Amino acid sequence: MAATSDTKSPTVVLVHGAFADASSWNGVIERLQAAGRPVVAPAVPLRGVTSDSAYLADLLGELGGPVLAVGHSYGGAVISNAAAKVDNVVGLVYVAAFSPEEGETLGAATADSKDAVLGPALVQHAYDDGIVELSIDPAKFREAFAADVPAEQAAVMAATQRPIGAAGFSDASAAVAWKALPSWAVVATGDKAAGTDVTRSMATRAGAKITEVDASHVVMVSQPEAVTDVILEALDAVTT
Repeated sequence: MAATSDTKSPTVVLVHGAFADASSWNGVIERLQAAGRPVVAPAVPLRGVTSDSAYLADLLGELGGPVLAVGHSYGGAVISNAAAKVDNVVGLVYVAAFSPEEGETLGAATADSKDAVLGPALVQHAYDDGIVELSIDPAKFREAFAADVPAEQAAVMAATQRPIGAAGFSDASAAVAWKALPSWAVVATGDKAAGTDVTRSMATRAGAKITEVDASHVVMVSQPEAVTDVILEALDAVTT
């Protein structure tokens, strides 16, 4: 991958998903920076699609210039909603990600998946203030989330995972940006978390240009080069 510099290139905003943080993009960030592309990876609160997309929309608006929004897993729902609230997003990239329709919930979207095994691996945490969070049982983390990551690395990811508010699966999507913006999708063929069948179907519905990669749900961790290549392809397409 040649290192190039393009001052007109949109800023790449990498949005992590549930049970993860911005460091899940480290391999992609290193490659984008080496290619001279501006990139930021914010920490998403993981409180629910409605509040998280509002948070991200504010961040996108503050950036001012053109943005290519990239979302992993749950982050795909967040970018779909947030980008519909601002006018500076020029394209969307879904990485093993949900791209819901307006009115759809992620819980309903995954209910009939034949590929996903995440549901039985989830642990619920209820707190006195009424907040309910979900995390992944560490004993099941690698199988459900990161099967192609070395066991030692998956154990660290399990120990540092960030729980998500239950609203992440129950909030109905608002208006979605993929209906108006060009989109690309990396579909991980071994995705047992979101479910390959779900992400492929959603990407097809969104009219995204699909690249399939033989990887687990955390394809950006196990195969950052393949993910970066799709992002660079999208950048080239939307850069003026």
